[in-house]
Amino acid sequence: MDKRKALILSLAAVLAAIVAGVTLTKFSAVQAAADVQVTPSMMQCWRSPGWLAEAMGLRVRGAPHGMLRWRCYELVEVSEEFKENVVNIAQGDADVQGLLSQGYNITAVRPIIKAVIKGDGTLLTKATGAVLTLRKDAAGCASVWVDLEQGRVTRIEVSTRTVIEKP
Repeated sequence: MDKRKALILSLAAVLAAIVAGVTLTKFSAVQAAADVQVTPSMMQCWRSPGWLAEAMGLRVRGAPHGMLRWRCYELVEVSEEFKENVVNIAQGDADVQGLLSQGYNITAVRPIIKAVIKGDGTLLTKATGAVLTLRKDAAGCASVWVDLEQGRVTRIEVSTRTVIEKP
């Protein structure tokens, strides 16, 4: 009886491995032809199971089929030169200057990376923009989108939080 159970469990494990391998191979072929856009607005890191489903080509949270969203930016090292370039472009914008004069500080620079997989399997990557995070104490946060190709700020989102503590 023990040999029979061991054999059944072994066969089940082998079958599961084969199915997983075939499934992942199929979905990786679908992704090979897709353009990939990595944006910080979707940052949740690898702790979220969503990255696995999206890597397999499944639709997650309204993402169009074939769009892969990476959620972890600790894997990308940003050079000081890149940061300085992005900050200089942002500081040239009047609205960003206004936020900085109101007491906001630049706390993060996250790249927007475009990756294209060519037909021969060659991977081309380029940082096409960045998102700056500006914070003001604990009450305010702003995100500034910078387009590096155009050399300008394309979008600013400001969020404020008011806390009223009552005894």
